[in-house]
Amino acid sequence: MDVLSDVIAAMRTGRPHSARRDKYAPWGVRFASADEAGFHVVLRGSAWLIPQDGEPVALAPGDVVFLAHGQGHALAGALDAPLQEVRLLPDGTWSNPPDPGEPRSGCPDTVTLCGTYRLDRDRARRLLAELPEVVHLPARVGSHRSLRAAVELLGMELEEQRPGTDAIVTSLLDTLLLYILRAWWESELAAGRARGWAAGLADPAVAAALRAVHGDPARAWTVAELAAAGGLSRAAFARRFTALLGEPPLTYLTWWRMTVAGRLLRHDDLSVRQVAGRAGYTSEFAFAKAFKREYGVAPGQYRRGRTA
Repeated sequence: MDVLSDVIAAMRTGRPHSARRDKYAPWGVRFASADEAGFHVVLRGSAWLIPQDGEPVALAPGDVVFLAHGQGHALAGALDAPLQEVRLLPDGTWSNPPDPGEPRSGCPDTVTLCGTYRLDRDRARRLLAELPEVVHLPARVGSHRSLRAAVELLGMELEEQRPGTDAIVTSLLDTLLLYILRAWWESELAAGRARGWAAGLADPAVAAALRAVHGDPARAWTVAELAAAGGLSRAAFARRFTALLGEPPLTYLTWWRMTVAGRLLRHDDLSVRQVAGRAGYTSEFAFAKAFKREYGVAPGQYRRGRTA
């Protein structure tokens, strides 16, 4: 069981969006805060990422920035460039008014690749809590080669718009999100700063337990069984799991079961009783009580709200 892929699938909602844009000086756009995670890539030229809080970040060709928490920010060709507001549209895309004085011919000063992911914040917080407001992955020779390859493929598809582009772009955006998270976590591990999920997935005992839970969430796991999966004593495992992930193993198990239940209610036609069974509950009443405690609404109401 690939735990990271499993959690990404559970936390993302709707369809991701991306666009390739040519920019002509002077240019600048401001993005309001939104319930999305987003990224920017500079394909050609240079740009400044201006966060809502913190210092501006200079971006060179090939640089990737990821904003996991939906914070408002600006992207501009220069720090003193005029900024145009960009609005989030109902379909999840951003409006794109023309830049002031944008010519219609000639070589653009900057070419950018931008994208957004709609997230279920309740499900995503455990995965993304350790990420800073801005993750900057500079382009360096030999670094993050898979990420660079995905960026290049995405840019080509958005530029050429050939048959099959819509499906390819959606798949590449999902791939890119995984590569961005992996690249950041690997850099944190290499620097000895890894915490939370990054540290947990890198720890053999905790990672083995996470794979067991994600592989069979309906099983009546005990701490002793999860400890055995990781090759540790019960007490040592419980201490390590809690220290790295910030919560006890069975608390995580309950959270993941509720995450599985929410995904099934959103996307499947199973009855509430069947969903309860898939989430490890033999009693529909006990499941409904646990679900309402987690989501604040009953399973049926949650399903109606997500399909309305």
